[in-house]
Amino acid sequence: MTDTHHADRFHPRLVAMFSLLYLFAFQLLVDFVEGIYAFGLAGTSIPPEIIAVLLFFSPLLMLAFRKGPPPSVIIVTALLLAVSRAVEVMLPTLGRMLVAGIGVACFMVLLPSLIWLQSRNNKMMVLNQGVSLVLAVSMAVMVRVVNSSLDFTTDGSLRWVGFLLALALCGLILWQRGEFLPADSRSITGPKVGSSRVTALALGIIAALLMLYFAFTAPNLIERWTGENYLLILAVLSSALIIFSAVLLFRPAWLLGLHPVLVWVWNLVFVTGLVVTIFLHQTVFPRDPGAYPLYAGQVSGWSTVILLGTVILFPVVLLDFILYYRELLAARPSYRQLGAGFSIAALFVLVMVLSHVFTTVYDYIPVIGPAFRDQFWLVYLVLGTGMALPMLAVRAGEDDARVGFRRGGSLSATFSLVILLAVITVAAAVVSAPRPEQQAGEKRSMKILTYNIQQGYSDGDLKNYDGQLDLIREVDADIIGLQESDTNRIANGNADVVRYYAERLNMYTYFGPKTVTGTFGDALLSKYPIENPRTFYMYSEGEQTATIEAQITVNGETFNVYVTHLGNRGPMIKQQQVLEVVEGKENVILIGDFNFRPYEEQYALTTGSLDDAWIVRWPGGNQGQGIDPDERIDHTFLTPGTAVEESEYIADPASDHPAMWTVINR
Repeated sequence: MTDTHHADRFHPRLVAMFSLLYLFAFQLLVDFVEGIYAFGLAGTSIPPEIIAVLLFFSPLLMLAFRKGPPPSVIIVTALLLAVSRAVEVMLPTLGRMLVAGIGVACFMVLLPSLIWLQSRNNKMMVLNQGVSLVLAVSMAVMVRVVNSSLDFTTDGSLRWVGFLLALALCGLILWQRGEFLPADSRSITGPKVGSSRVTALALGIIAALLMLYFAFTAPNLIERWTGENYLLILAVLSSALIIFSAVLLFRPAWLLGLHPVLVWVWNLVFVTGLVVTIFLHQTVFPRDPGAYPLYAGQVSGWSTVILLGTVILFPVVLLDFILYYRELLAARPSYRQLGAGFSIAALFVLVMVLSHVFTTVYDYIPVIGPAFRDQFWLVYLVLGTGMALPMLAVRAGEDDARVGFRRGGSLSATFSLVILLAVITVAAAVVSAPRPEQQAGEKRSMKILTYNIQQGYSDGDLKNYDGQLDLIREVDADIIGLQESDTNRIANGNADVVRYYAERLNMYTYFGPKTVTGTFGDALLSKYPIENPRTFYMYSEGEQTATIEAQITVNGETFNVYVTHLGNRGPMIKQQQVLEVVEGKENVILIGDFNFRPYEEQYALTTGSLDDAWIVRWPGGNQGQGIDPDERIDHTFLTPGTAVEESEYIADPASDHPAMWTVINR
């Protein structure tokens, strides 16, 4: 190797700047992808706004500069990224998507531009970049966990914190603007390097960042994949970050000195564990309708071991980034080579993002959509392969034993910051966990709410977690069934709306189908303990749906509660299979978005054995609730003879569905 291996100077201000750049890149990518998807919520076709994905291909602009851009262009690009992050959170969905997309485009140009500058200036910033990425991931996790999975710097009343961070980044960019200046022309030429090798390394860098975005900057995703203990996942992930940062800061030669073959094996074990974890929690859906209703199977205890092992090994993603970054610096590719390499990497980003989204909305994607059904595991296999294969282009270092930071107090302070972020993360999870109060006295009535929350969006396609929460809180129901609550995906900003509501309502909760199954989300919240919760699936030729089954005991009387979402047009076979499970049960409460109306055959079949609570209360109909009685598709069905004290629809733009609440007497 060349003079890339020496004791790096630790640059606290540069680490702070790059940490914010990486953090903002994750946040802008989250909002960009979420914004594109949001426009598809109102219909069942691909929205025209999806053309905004062309912003991923901004590295193509680099091909216009044969000898590299003027320094002012790079500085302005960095500033524009920071400004985009500050502005986009204040805009409605379309504006937020476009401005976030501009910020992502800036990052896709800025990252290779910085690699080009550093390689020409002989400033080997490898370790500083690695520390910056560790801090960015730690911050990305912390700002979500503190706010129940919703990043408090981009959403909610504390968005001003993100604005201050953006101002800080602008100040750091201007303060350190000398780092954006190229060296004199004598340093510009470097060794010839093949474009294919540059492309492979660029692909590895981008794949590593995508892996962090897809899973490890939002640990709630992993919990909803598997149903495992959230606090345990956070503790293991935080511990892995602390251990990796300690080695990176104080013994970096141990990491950079690893032979690429050993790092490749580490990648292989990690990717295998990740894919196996996902696959074990997916449900194999038979083609035979007679195999349904199909209960989600029990997963072996070994799945927990595999999951935790995978989380422990996840810092290999950070190591991959560091090694690929180092190789590009050492290779000193031309600006155009970097532009071409990162343009191909941008295509990989687009394919991975769309593939991830298509595993859920496959039924709405013409021709190619069905190929993505039940392929969630395959998305991560391809992504992991894209991250690991470029390791074959990494050369073993000759002088890595001499790599390290010059000793200084800043190293200890940085390590302490990583520990502090980890402690805040775990403590926040402990403090915010729901602790429902024991319901005192004998309760003679019980309020039930069913609500399709449209993945947390309002009727106007604006993210509206707090507006929906206000409505739910005002109803003050004892039992709540939510539909379309499957927000733990990149399409929905990697947030967990069920956790957000449950922690603020201080209620017991059960999250229904695991998100790896690509189904509509159902969730059950209750002021009383939820007993024996299970999920079963109904037969589907298109979009997959599921039903929650559980028991809730109130003052010694047990109710069989079901929360379901039948999908478009409420297929008869799905409702038949739901009723098959319900048949013969006492004290039935069957709630959800059934997608059939009172004049349809499915409704007649259901009311042949169960009562429609709203009709029991309003046998003559009630036009005063802002809803056409004949167009109702959200229903509460009860065991015949159940006394209904009140039942009402709340037509509110907080979602595209009305909320329906019912009070029954016991």
